[in-house]
Amino acid sequence: MSYVEGFVLAVPAANQEIFRQHAAAAAALFKEFGATRVVECWGDDVPDGKTTDFRRAVKAEDGEIVVFSWVEYPDRETRNALHERMMSDPRMKAIGEMPFDGRRMIFGGFVPIVEA
Repeated sequence: MSYVEGFVLAVPAANQEIFRQHAAAAAALFKEFGATRVVECWGDDVPDGKTTDFRRAVKAEDGEIVVFSWVEYPDRETRNALHERMMSDPRMKAIGEMPFDGRRMIFGGFVPIVEA
């Protein structure tokens, strides 16, 4: 089975196009280095919860949109090697600063248990 890395973050609505460009440039590198799929989703129907929710998870502020993303890899080893290559590749640095507060991003790696 594959390996999945998921992300949730808050992006200022005014930065949507900048974020899209940044994400597209990074996705090309992810794919070059071994990712099989990269998906970035702009929040459209992200309700407030009673106990917790996506907005609270990333401390989204007024004017920010929640982004849900994931990257699929053949396996965890590919993901780990990809991270090392990404951090040392000058093209990643050339993409520039992230157009959001990375300190509020949540992320993690997951082993799929059901695929349909």
